[in-house]
Amino acid sequence: MTSNPTPNPATVIGRQITSVLVANRGEIARRIVATCRRRGIATVAVYSDADADSLHVADADAAVHLPGMTAAETYLRGDLVIEAARRADADAIHPGYGFLSENADFAAAVLQGGLTWIGPDPKAIELMGSKVESKVLMAEAGVPVLERLDPAEITEDDLPILVKASSGGGGRGMRIVRTVAGVADAVESAAREAASAFGDPTVFCERYLDAGHHVEVQIMADAHGTVWALGERECSLQRRHQKVIEEAPSPLVDRIGGDLRERLLTAARNAAAAVDYRGAGTVEFLADARGHFWFLEMNTRLQVEHPVTECVTGLDLVGLQLDVAAGLPLKGAEPTMTGHSIEARLYAEDPARDWQPQSGTVHALRVPGVTAEFAIPELHGIRVDSGVQDGSVVGVNYDPMLAKVISRAPTREEAARELAAALRRARIHGLTTNRDLLVASLLHPEFLSGSADTRFYTEHDPALLTRSSGLDPTLGSIVAALADAASERAEAQALRSIPSGFRIVSGEFQRRTYSTGDNELVVGYRFGREGLELEWLPDGHSSISLLSAEPDRVVLELDGIRRQFAVSRFPSGGATSVVVDGSGGSVTLARVARFTDPSAQAHAGVLAAPMPGTVVRVAVEVGSRVEAGQPLLWLEAMKMEHAVTASAAGVVTDLHVVKGEQVDQGTTLAVVEDTMDRLRDPDEDETMEETTP
Repeated sequence: MTSNPTPNPATVIGRQITSVLVANRGEIARRIVATCRRRGIATVAVYSDADADSLHVADADAAVHLPGMTAAETYLRGDLVIEAARRADADAIHPGYGFLSENADFAAAVLQGGLTWIGPDPKAIELMGSKVESKVLMAEAGVPVLERLDPAEITEDDLPILVKASSGGGGRGMRIVRTVAGVADAVESAAREAASAFGDPTVFCERYLDAGHHVEVQIMADAHGTVWALGERECSLQRRHQKVIEEAPSPLVDRIGGDLRERLLTAARNAAAAVDYRGAGTVEFLADARGHFWFLEMNTRLQVEHPVTECVTGLDLVGLQLDVAAGLPLKGAEPTMTGHSIEARLYAEDPARDWQPQSGTVHALRVPGVTAEFAIPELHGIRVDSGVQDGSVVGVNYDPMLAKVISRAPTREEAARELAAALRRARIHGLTTNRDLLVASLLHPEFLSGSADTRFYTEHDPALLTRSSGLDPTLGSIVAALADAASERAEAQALRSIPSGFRIVSGEFQRRTYSTGDNELVVGYRFGREGLELEWLPDGHSSISLLSAEPDRVVLELDGIRRQFAVSRFPSGGATSVVVDGSGGSVTLARVARFTDPSAQAHAGVLAAPMPGTVVRVAVEVGSRVEAGQPLLWLEAMKMEHAVTASAAGVVTDLHVVKGEQVDQGTTLAVVEDTMDRLRDPDEDETMEETTP
């Protein structure tokens, strides 16, 4: 614990906070409301058109509508947020994370408007908000930093490099570059993404460490000169520089031992003292396997992963933010960590398809073993912080995170295994998610050993990691077929007690077809005097007997072991999806119609939008020759850019969109015809048919 040398007298005298407007949405808005409710403080929500039915609106005591759909029209409009606070008689504003949370001008406007700002001083936000200037300041304070590089002077010896947005975070506006020729495009793309996400196109370059550990220290400082360093977290498992799994304490720090932890905490305290910091903040470092570390940035706000620090320190960090904003001092000794906590971010995305974000309706989200929501769980308990419920719609305007699922246990291995078990048994229906990847990551030997670094998803292809995760689709299709047969029998007007497919004398098998991804699964079954007969058995099973089948529940005996499965159904793109949940995981199957309309089959060269979004760049024109894998255009969805690439070499024959156009998922963007098809004689196929014996 350290003290700032010159506390600001103007901030020492606080004011009572009676009503807080939360300038955010989703789970973090609900998290802040939960602490305020426990303390008897009134809350005010703000919401966009898209969020009118969101949980954070229902949780708050009052809510103010911000007209518009996008963040730029609503949650990033500081003037509208402050006006909403005045209209609702709020006397304080909490920004949460993202949006305006690190906007110094907004913080200053809140204070100038006579409201209490639940965050650091605007000057500290300004100093630490520029990753360029903050590194200069940290170097002067004796904190290790990586050298900044001039994009125009980068050589082969500097590679690889990282292009990074000066403002904001969350992986947006970041690019890894491994060739000198790629620097200019990366800078341009990162700047465009940063401008969209944060309103600031400034980017910078620095050396990129291929192998590293992301270690960060939670800071809490009051206006009386006290700075607490509340232990460290490790967030090395990341995709696109955005954290996926976070934990406290850091396994790297535990493994190296010595004075590494104290050196990290001291550097973080020095960083906070250098800007007379007040409130909650996080000082982020990149560390190598030997224990050397360098300053990355300071986030002048609450972090997404703050629950793991709460779980190992017993603190309510939002509550401490309220205390500090009210001018109260931090009391007692600096808290230390006990036990272990791990957080997994459950995203609506498809890791096997380049992490494509998903949109649509959440039909079910239920995690077993939950003992706390937005609060510290008991030991061996699970905490869930979520902004969605059954029926919630995940759109394209905001981050696709569905929930944070957090474990708390005496040891790291217990925390990892308990979290994996809860996720594996969770019922998550309606959207493709990263659930199976989270389970596979938590149970991977490299993660369990504590040696996993930032290369984890580069070295371990998500598609391969999850290949054997979840419920076996072939077994799931059998369960789905039996449940669907029971459902049809339950709706029948006569002979309901006789199983569908029953024959006194064995006849032909009944067949039902399901698909998962690009694979079709045909289930052949019939019922005879001996019970269920299957046309084939899944690999690894020698016998399957049916004990009971209902529309929503099937019980099988697999190789002498009784297993039960829950079955759910929901509409999906004009068809029906069937979800089978079991103790070993879940699988979502699509019913395949017996007859397919040929007109519904897309041409092989058609490139369709993989998600709803906005076209931000088009790199080709009609007549352009392209190679397989070449980016043709870029979509922006959920504040990230996604390249749409050619599936095969050929010529662009049609281009259906222009820059700035908004498209729905499945919209045809372009058509690429195979080069050989264009060169082939149109009568060649007929000639070959006539001359072939």
